[in-house]
Amino acid sequence: MLGAIGLDEIQESVYRALVAVGAAEVSDLAHRLALPEPDTERALRRLEQTGLAAQSSSRVDRWVAALPAVALGALLTQQRHELEQAELAAAMLAEEYRAEATDSGVHDLVEVVTGASAVAHRFFQLQLGATSEVCALVTGKPVAVSGMENEAEERAATRGVSYRVVVEREVLSLPSGIMELSAALSRDEQCRVVDRVPTKLVVADRALAMVPLTGRGAEPAALVVHASGLLESLMGLFEAVWREAMPIRLGGSGRPEEEESNGPDAMDLEVLSLLLAGLTDASVAKQLDLGLRTVQRRVKGLMELTGVSTRLQLGWHAYERGWVAREPQL
Repeated sequence: MLGAIGLDEIQESVYRALVAVGAAEVSDLAHRLALPEPDTERALRRLEQTGLAAQSSSRVDRWVAALPAVALGALLTQQRHELEQAELAAAMLAEEYRAEATDSGVHDLVEVVTGASAVAHRFFQLQLGATSEVCALVTGKPVAVSGMENEAEERAATRGVSYRVVVEREVLSLPSGIMELSAALSRDEQCRVVDRVPTKLVVADRALAMVPLTGRGAEPAALVVHASGLLESLMGLFEAVWREAMPIRLGGSGRPEEEESNGPDAMDLEVLSLLLAGLTDASVAKQLDLGLRTVQRRVKGLMELTGVSTRLQLGWHAYERGWVAREPQL
């Protein structure tokens, strides 16, 4: 919790222990925390530098905790000031950039980013800068950024940024495909699947987009598109794919668990969702760690429940009964 003010886990643990006892010797704190004494002393020295602890004037080896409300308050105030200065600098740089770009041309609307590291870094920046929504098309063969697996997505979702993601079916067959999709759904992201997506694409706040430029055998590269007619076209492409894609439900994601007493359970709905996404019985069994016969038995049970004789009819009845839906149910 105190990492935001520059403390690592050991330093935070030492400070918390020192606050709990008020004052203690290095050996006592080391024993209490099961840490080597040298590590404990280094942590105390760091706390001393930040004003969170001090050596006792009466005993050299005894350390005293600074009052948290005062010491932590001072650190937080300093960090807020530094953040305000950084924001001011960012605003000034943005103003300088706009001043230099008064005669905007086509070259001002796009950026070309070259190299796997640069592409991945720009991809993360785009998501970290989002404030409301990120829309993405995800392919099964990433070049510089591996699908949905990135720290920026988790951090953006934590800040309340909503995600709409369409993955192509091949992603579900990757070793970690279902696991990554489940993690995304657990963050309340909306995920859908189609047979193939036309291109990998990320759009942040409908104001900035990123698409790959990589050719066969070429170094990874991407095009960053700023607000323009081209960006509107890319957003239109996403919306068209989104409308045709099939919603995915895993691990109880989707609508609230208010099934009828004799209706399908959560596992039934997971099986049904993957089948409607185009996976075979064998693929569903593998992804959900079930036996093939278990999957087939659950499908047969769903068909009996709906009174149908074909899987095509089962899909239609699933929509009619609200087990699956293109739009989230409230």
